[in-house]
Amino acid sequence: MADLKQLAEELVNLTVKEVNELAGILKDEYGIEPAAAAVAVAGPAAGGGEEAAAEQTEFDVILKSGGASKLAVVKLVKELTGLGLKEAKAVVDEAPKALKEKVSKDEAEALKAQLEEAGAEVELK
Repeated sequence: MADLKQLAEELVNLTVKEVNELAGILKDEYGIEPAAAAVAVAGPAAGGGEEAAAEQTEFDVILKSGGASKLAVVKLVKELTGLGLKEAKAVVDEAPKALKEKVSKDEAEALKAQLEEAGAEVELK
C-alpha cells in the first residue's frame, strides 16, 4: 500500500513535460490514447489546489540590458529574432524590451541562457 501512495505522490508532482512523456509511453507501449492518459494522470493533480491550476505555460523573454558585451548581444538578438542588424541594435539600445512573447517555458529558458551567455541581462515573465 505504501508503494501505491508513493506512486500517487509522484504522479501528482509531474511537470507538464513529464506528463507528455508519460502519455507517449502509455500510447506506444500500452495502446492508451494520450488524451485519456493525460486525464488519468492529471486527475489527481486537479485536487492539488490552486498551484497546479496557476502553472504558467507561456512566457515573455524580456531583454533588460545589453550588458558589457553589447556587440555580442546585438549579433545574438539579430540571429534569434531574424531582425536586421540596425533593428537588433535598436532593440538592445531600447532595453528593457520584449524579444519574444508567449513562448514555451523550454524555449524561453533556452533563449535566456543564450542571451546571458552573451552577456545580456534577461527576465522571463
